[in-house]
Amino acid sequence: MNEYPVATDAETEDVLQRSQQAFAEWSARSVGERAGIVQRVSELFTVKAAELAEIATREMGKPIGEMREEADFCGDIFGYYASAGPEQLADQILSEDDEALSTLQRRPIGPLLGIMPWNYPYYQVARFAAPNLVAGNTVLLKHAEICPEAALAIQSLMDEAGVPPGVFQTIFATHEHVSTMIASPFIQGVSLTGSERAGGIIAEQAGRHLKKVVLELGGSDPYVVLSASDVAAQAKQALDIRLENTGQACNSNKRMVVMDDIFDEFVAELVKQAEALTPGDPAEGKDGTYGPLSSEAAAQKIVSQIEDAVAAGATLHTGGVRLDTSGFYVSPAVLTGVTQDARAYREELFGPAAVVYRVSSEEEALQVANDTVYGLGAAVYATEPGRAAQFAEKLQAGMVGANAQPPEAADMPFGGIKRSGYGRELGPLGIDEFTNKRLMHLSKP
Repeated sequence: MNEYPVATDAETEDVLQRSQQAFAEWSARSVGERAGIVQRVSELFTVKAAELAEIATREMGKPIGEMREEADFCGDIFGYYASAGPEQLADQILSEDDEALSTLQRRPIGPLLGIMPWNYPYYQVARFAAPNLVAGNTVLLKHAEICPEAALAIQSLMDEAGVPPGVFQTIFATHEHVSTMIASPFIQGVSLTGSERAGGIIAEQAGRHLKKVVLELGGSDPYVVLSASDVAAQAKQALDIRLENTGQACNSNKRMVVMDDIFDEFVAELVKQAEALTPGDPAEGKDGTYGPLSSEAAAQKIVSQIEDAVAAGATLHTGGVRLDTSGFYVSPAVLTGVTQDARAYREELFGPAAVVYRVSSEEEALQVANDTVYGLGAAVYATEPGRAAQFAEKLQAGMVGANAQPPEAADMPFGGIKRSGYGRELGPLGIDEFTNKRLMHLSKP
């Protein structure tokens, strides 16, 4: 196992200085030139997808096939901003007459700090870095402690693509160094993807120093089934979504809300599908298997949440057990009857646990769906024309799907409300977050 020392105080100050110095040159380049380099980053993510996948799977245990898809998706994100970014950054005429011209300009603001998580070690970085590099900002990456080699692989790829020195830098920073960087007059904005607790700490520090922040935090997304023509297929889809990345996704369908006339069949199919899965090596990624969680702490937490739910009156139909084997394996769980006294009702479940709530009316379904401190994504399914869309209008979330999951695509904005954070990444909104929307008024002679 390799060890990577954290940065010293002097190294932290050095990367801040270099980021500021690089900003002057990088922001002065044309947006077309910056986009050309970002396009090369896109191409390298695609070319190196298999290599990148092996690194991250080894570090955090995500199934190799899912990790290859993630690396490919990063290529799409960088490619999207290389193509669409210049137009998104173009000046907009607000008014013009014989005497004056007023335009809205989008200009870079300076060095940015990105604090990124381990669960999607490439994707999270891509959606932060791609738009901001095209916009002309410089980027400092503080990645999660458990994936240093993935972080270094991204840095190597950026260097190979021709991103100039100082424009994209990786730093193995301590919490104290993060505070130092946020306080630095060079840093103009901070983006964090992580826990609710971490988001609160970073937002407080950034607010103290008047820095713009984007936060993508936890989620407890409802998956509402009002009716289904094929209940078994609906349940299988729900479990497939829930177990992506072994349940370690912020926008996973962590609360399934199902009408009582199809509830029993839905739960029975979940149990059948969960029990058919076997533990597998994530480096092999075989069908019909599930992988380990990212750490011992992650495995302990999900098991404790399940045990607490049962103690508070829930029924555990299957799973939720640590396996007596190497690795952080927890068998996929299916829980019903979770009460408001249980931690699982209020907390985010970051692991392989499907929680199903029985409801008897649309009003009750909506109440359960919205009864959460989070507001990242939500989805509702119904067979009757217009029913899902009407219900979806009432869901409190930043991303909502009617008879579908909210899509994750380079051109679609991603983000939430309530304690899921604020700000948006990806799509046309993603490039807007860290730009100076400057009014330019020209008086004609």
